[in-house]
Amino acid sequence: MIIKSISTVNIEEIKQITWVLVETDTGIIGLGETFFGPAAIRGCIHEIFSPMLIGQNPISIEKHWRDMFDMANAFGYAGAELRAISAIDMALWDILGQITNQPIYNLLGGSCRNKIRTYNTAGQYGSNKDSELAIKDAGTLAKSLLDQGITAMKWAFTDHFADQDRGNTVSDEDLNLMIEPIESIRAAVGNSMDVANDGHGRWNLNSAIRIGRAMDDYGLLWQEELIQPTNLENHIILANEIKAPICVSERLMSKFQFREYLKAGVAEIVMPDLIWTGGITETKKISILAEVEQRPVAPHDMTGPVNIFACANICMNIPNAFIMETCRAFYGKEGWYKKYVDPVPIVIDGNLLAPDNPGVGTALRPEVFNMSGTQVMTSSESGDPHWGGFTSPSFKVIKEGGRKRVVSKEK
Repeated sequence: MIIKSISTVNIEEIKQITWVLVETDTGIIGLGETFFGPAAIRGCIHEIFSPMLIGQNPISIEKHWRDMFDMANAFGYAGAELRAISAIDMALWDILGQITNQPIYNLLGGSCRNKIRTYNTAGQYGSNKDSELAIKDAGTLAKSLLDQGITAMKWAFTDHFADQDRGNTVSDEDLNLMIEPIESIRAAVGNSMDVANDGHGRWNLNSAIRIGRAMDDYGLLWQEELIQPTNLENHIILANEIKAPICVSERLMSKFQFREYLKAGVAEIVMPDLIWTGGITETKKISILAEVEQRPVAPHDMTGPVNIFACANICMNIPNAFIMETCRAFYGKEGWYKKYVDPVPIVIDGNLLAPDNPGVGTALRPEVFNMSGTQVMTSSESGDPHWGGFTSPSFKVIKEGGRKRVVSKEK
């Protein structure tokens, strides 16, 4: 079995989503997904990685990951390159699952559980108004979530205040307004609802400390990215100054970046974004690093439905899975997931259920390809990759008669 072609699929409605289809010569099609910068993603996949992979065995997943990473890392791996690797990696795992007729979590070592607790990030779509309620009537939002069995929620309670001066200062008046939604939740449902804040890296250190201290009285589940993860020492200061656990999230790329924060003890909640940080292969390794440091893993989402399935497979497998991000406005009856994939993720009583199907657990609906504005680009030719850090363009080392020598490669 070899990889026959690699396609990218982009849709009009959700412009930042890129789906990747890896097809074998036996007709098996693996599905992957990533998010943001679709033109750059297409460039990486079709110009760099497809020529490397077409004609290769699809189940050599570890080898392919390292080859792609080494190629990208010759020029700086984070960004579009790693997003493309993430999507391809997911598709390769999907192929392996279909070949073996197993969900991916069984191929990773089996399941530790058959469901994972979720928290709802207050996105909105269609008639859903959760984003507005999170600020204007958070108590009512908390009650409606509890009615569905969802016992944890997250929103960016501070973003609009950071807009005033790029997060350089926060006044007492700002702080009082910031905590009003959290006060509303506590007044409405007490401690029945866990609450997390996402700072989106919008604040400087001084402001982040003030915000963290102001919210500490309300027992937050975590503080996520109050500051950007560009300064490890400042994260250590922040962790020492506030009570809520520090969550490091989607801005960290690969096990190499997560390692530094875990070693320093400031990755108190580990939140890899599977479709940005290296796919299933790399998220499993990041989870092992977190396990070594006795830290919980809470995968990041708010992107697309295939990521939910991939993260569900990780959460079923790893022993230190804590909680999974979902958005009911996206997966619910009036959400957009059902228009594009079948099946959709299943959340019951606040728990994301283990995927039933082999591989990643879902597939694109056939009608996606006939929708107005859908763009499909396919590569089907192998080629010589740019030398990068991947292979020597001109020479190779051979061994004859017990001795090595350098020879020119045949052109």
